[in-house]
Amino acid sequence: MQERLTPGAPAPDFTLQNAAGQSVSLRDFRGRSTVVYFYPAASTPGCTKEACDFRDSLSSLQQAGYEVLGISPDPQSKLAAFADAEGLNFPLLSDEDHAVAEAYGAWGEKKNYGRTYEGLIRSTVVVDAGGTVALAQYNVRATGHVTKLRRDLKLDG
Repeated sequence: MQERLTPGAPAPDFTLQNAAGQSVSLRDFRGRSTVVYFYPAASTPGCTKEACDFRDSLSSLQQAGYEVLGISPDPQSKLAAFADAEGLNFPLLSDEDHAVAEAYGAWGEKKNYGRTYEGLIRSTVVVDAGGTVALAQYNVRATGHVTKLRRDLKLDG
């Protein structure tokens, strides 16, 4: 398992396919801060809540200089259905082999109902305009995460 990222570290570059099958690279967002969030599975209750919170906050995040990218191990077809069903207005990227999640420390051992397994750890990494990690949060809660993130980025109040 890859170590978790820490502020000041270079953010691993990546290129993944979005829901429409187009390549999206982190380097496409240089010059802007980018919220890269990892979620376990499209169209599940927690992931839907988190994605809709990002959707509803996107305009204010962009006004503050932040873009948003959502990454999951789902195939493109599932991402497209999820984005369409929820009216998501930011790119969802498919990381089926979880290589990007591993590079970001967002893939690893999880425990659920007494069972231990490997899987995606709900995580958010904020990459600054120069490609450096500004904030890294792991094992975040789906509900209330965007509000907490906004607070941590000092965007509210």
